[in-house]
Amino acid sequence: MKPRYLVRQSDVAPYSPANHTGTRNFRLIGPETVGARQLEVLIGEIERGAGALPHAHPGIEQACYLLEGEAHVEVAGEAFAMRTGEACFFPADAPHLFRVTSARARVMVIYAPPYGEDPKKVRRR
Repeated sequence: MKPRYLVRQSDVAPYSPANHTGTRNFRLIGPETVGARQLEVLIGEIERGAGALPHAHPGIEQACYLLEGEAHVEVAGEAFAMRTGEACFFPADAPHLFRVTSARARVMVIYAPPYGEDPKKVRRR
């Protein structure tokens, strides 16, 4: 019997998120996988030069932890380079972007509350 609260990336179908290019997301923790109601965790695999276009998530906080690669990040007017092993935070409603500058990147993304990729919740800058 498969454990109810264990999720493997290989068991989750990837999807292309709204407002992103060259990105495959794997939703690991969320309402539809384990019944989580307060957060969502996913792994993003992103190609060089691709990533999140400028956008915001009304009412949703986002944290990113770079598992592999390097990226250029902008959030609320602040820009910085991000490297493997570093984390960043996108406050709710804050305009942000994330662009991979290395050959590829893998990033863990946490949303609270769950985002669920509803295009109506996304606002471009």
